[in-house]
Amino acid sequence: MSGALNDDVLGLIVFKADLQDPASKLTSWNEDDNDPCSWTGVTCSPRTNRVTELNLDGFSLSGKIGRGLLQLQSLQKLSLSKNNFSGSLNPNLSRLESLWTVDLSENNLSDSIPDDFFRQCRSLRTISLANNAFSGEIPPGVGSCSTLAELNISSNRLSGRLPSGLWSLYGLRSLDLSGNSLSGDIPMGISRLYNLRAIDLGGNRLSGGLPDDIGGCSLLKSLDLSENLLAGKLPETLQKLSMCSYLSLGSNSFSGEVPTWIGEMKSLETLNLSSNGFSGQVPDSIGNLQVVKRLDFSRNNFTGSLPESIGICKSLLEVDFSQNSLTGDLPTWIFELGLQSISISGNKMSGSIQIPITTDQALRILDLSSNGFSGGIPVDMGNIHGLQFLNLSWNSLSGSIPASVGELKSLQVLDLNGNRLNGSIPPEIGEAVSLNELNLHKNSLTGGIPTQIGNCSSLTSLILSQNNLTGPIPSTLANLTNLQTIDLSRNKLTGTLPKQLSNLLHLLSFNISHNLFSGDLPAGNFFDTIPPSSISDNPGLCGSLVNRSCPAVLPKPIVLNPNSSSPNPSSNSAFSPGKLRHKKIILSISTLIAIGAAALIMLGVFTITVLNLRVRAAATSQSAAALVLSDGYYSHSPGTEADSGKLVMFSGNDPDFSAGAHAILNKDCELGRGGFGTVYKTILRGGRPVAIKKLTVSSLVKSQEDFEREVKKLGKVRHPNLVTLEGYYWTPSLQLLIYEFVSGGNLYRHLHESSASNSLSWRERFDIILGIARSLAHLHRLNIIHYNLKSSNILIDGSRDAKVGDYGLANLLPMLDRYVLSSKVQSALGYMAPEFACRTVKITEKCDVYGFGVLVLEIITGRRPVEYMEDDVVVLCDVVRGALEEGRVEECVDGRLGGKFPVEEAVPVVKLGLICTSQVPSNRPDMAEVANILQLIRCPLNGPEEELS
Repeated sequence: MSGALNDDVLGLIVFKADLQDPASKLTSWNEDDNDPCSWTGVTCSPRTNRVTELNLDGFSLSGKIGRGLLQLQSLQKLSLSKNNFSGSLNPNLSRLESLWTVDLSENNLSDSIPDDFFRQCRSLRTISLANNAFSGEIPPGVGSCSTLAELNISSNRLSGRLPSGLWSLYGLRSLDLSGNSLSGDIPMGISRLYNLRAIDLGGNRLSGGLPDDIGGCSLLKSLDLSENLLAGKLPETLQKLSMCSYLSLGSNSFSGEVPTWIGEMKSLETLNLSSNGFSGQVPDSIGNLQVVKRLDFSRNNFTGSLPESIGICKSLLEVDFSQNSLTGDLPTWIFELGLQSISISGNKMSGSIQIPITTDQALRILDLSSNGFSGGIPVDMGNIHGLQFLNLSWNSLSGSIPASVGELKSLQVLDLNGNRLNGSIPPEIGEAVSLNELNLHKNSLTGGIPTQIGNCSSLTSLILSQNNLTGPIPSTLANLTNLQTIDLSRNKLTGTLPKQLSNLLHLLSFNISHNLFSGDLPAGNFFDTIPPSSISDNPGLCGSLVNRSCPAVLPKPIVLNPNSSSPNPSSNSAFSPGKLRHKKIILSISTLIAIGAAALIMLGVFTITVLNLRVRAAATSQSAAALVLSDGYYSHSPGTEADSGKLVMFSGNDPDFSAGAHAILNKDCELGRGGFGTVYKTILRGGRPVAIKKLTVSSLVKSQEDFEREVKKLGKVRHPNLVTLEGYYWTPSLQLLIYEFVSGGNLYRHLHESSASNSLSWRERFDIILGIARSLAHLHRLNIIHYNLKSSNILIDGSRDAKVGDYGLANLLPMLDRYVLSSKVQSALGYMAPEFACRTVKITEKCDVYGFGVLVLEIITGRRPVEYMEDDVVVLCDVVRGALEEGRVEECVDGRLGGKFPVEEAVPVVKLGLICTSQVPSNRPDMAEVANILQLIRCPLNGPEEELS
């Protein structure tokens, strides 16, 4: 084997030695091979057999990028993206004389970027360090790497000013520094980059104005400066960018009028000026942009009417002029250009909505909400067959809802709330089979809720509140199994509630307040925990929730003719006045005799019941008294076990409990109550406190043999993040579980009842999350499912570490499907996995994973899993998921932290929590995987993850 080949094999084997390869992607890398050319991810020169390319993208590798790669003297392309590499960047990589491309994006590399990496580069043309954790400033020596054509350091933690050396990279064609914290002005000199095609500085904190020489980059095709602090007016030199097709200046503080010369940038396909301070009218010269596809002028201060000249832009697909102060009528081009998306919400436009008969079918989104449009909803709206989103809310529209809405087979959102619509809801609404959301709130609609609405099987939100609807709730509503929100409040609806509504397993909010409903509520699922405000002001409703008993349903009385021997009820003699009077007297006496007999029977039953209760209470008190005698607890004795009970301590020590002031069932020593029982504190003779749980499910607990087998199994469980079960006490009518005492209270109090000054820090919250994950992983390895995970069952010790309690108690019950799935055990509805509601699905460890995910979000945000508002129910998972989709995850973190948390940890932890709360159990990770992921998130710089204890 030649020395040259040996260098490549040796270098790659040394490189592999620093890695962890959980997916075994590098098993083909064998140090005994003559060359590495057949190895996975390796490409060699067919002429020299030297390694020219190493591509390990997405191999799930972790560890450090070691010195072994420096042996690959013929390496031209190094691509290690989408892995978990950590540590710092080796500056000597750039010294490889043949190296053209380095792609280390989407890893966990950190520290500052070494200046030498750029100063000693030999031949590098493409560098991508995007989506890592690099910090500090961009090295001033970046301008020394004169061969660079592409530089991407986006989505890191870089700060400081832009180095002027950037404008010395004369061969640069693409520069992406977006998603950092760079600040200060954009320095002059950018015009020297005459080869520049694309520059993205978005998502930083750059300030000042655009440099006047920006127009010197005559080959520039894409310019993105959005989401900065840039201000002032647009420099005239921008119009020289005649080849620019993408210009995004959104979310800055630019002001003044949009200059008419904007129409000279005739190559523009996307023009985004949103969320600035632009004022004046939208310039007519926009019509000169013949190839423009997307115009976004939203959230500015534009006035006047929309220019008709935009109708010349035949390539236009999307327009957004929302949140301005535009006036006038809808221009004719709105429905004539074949647009895919139109948003003009939040303006002052007026007039009627006119849709030409020959409407192009391309329109998908139409949002004209919050304006002053009047007249009716056009019947021809039904011709826009591809429409998916229609929002005409908060206008002054009148008339009826046209039946043609049923022709919109692709419509997913129909929002007409806040208008003056009248008439009935057309039954054709049931033909819009793709509807997800229907909002007709605050109109003047009459008639009933059409039964055909039950055909909209995808419906998740139905809001018909504040109308004049009458009649009952159609039973077909129970067919809509995806419904999450129903608001029928403030109408004139009558009748009883269909019992089938309890089958809506995804229901989160059901508001029928201020109507004329009667009868009892449906039983089960959501209706077991419905807020009273959601059913208020319905005089005919009855049941415990409204403190009004429902009338008993009595059987019809049987009328007999005492003077007739014939069973024929048609005999005339039976209805003579004299005989009828005589019959009434006889029935009254019979009734009195029956009532008297029933009273005697009831008195006897009551007397026997009282005597039995006294006997049981005496036995129970004797059993409990054995636990608080001055001589200590009762020890196991075969002769007396049946009378006094059985006490077992797993440690083998004598059961020497103190007989001081702390009697174990003393209410003054009560620590809390849960689904399985009440917990008290008591003291051992040596002064050590313990917690004792008195089970309140005695009537459901298994036999003594089964009970002891399950409890002893739990008594063997040991983990630093689990509350230790130290013993138990058994009688047929009283069961006690003896636990270690944890002094710091439960997690619920720390999250929801503590002041900002005493709030958990970010590090403490992360440690608690990791501790819970490790404890659940340990339980699952022992085939123990917790079943009842919630913040009140997580205790915090003196070191503010988590200790999970109440694990495995559901196994003490013989009928898991009847009791564990009830709201008594799963008292915090927000933690329940969706499959709990389905009796045909097997409950697995993935239910614990779901509850853990909710706990993660609760710990990070400081908010409860479900919050009941006056007119709404807020589900934490949905709020956080929505914030993630909108890029606002940081806003969800508990405000009591005062912004003192690492974003690079918070965001991945939130994402992990949401993954754990996936609706599909198979999409949730195992708890062992979760614990490993958390360790990687917290310690990206360490080597192998520490082993789970």
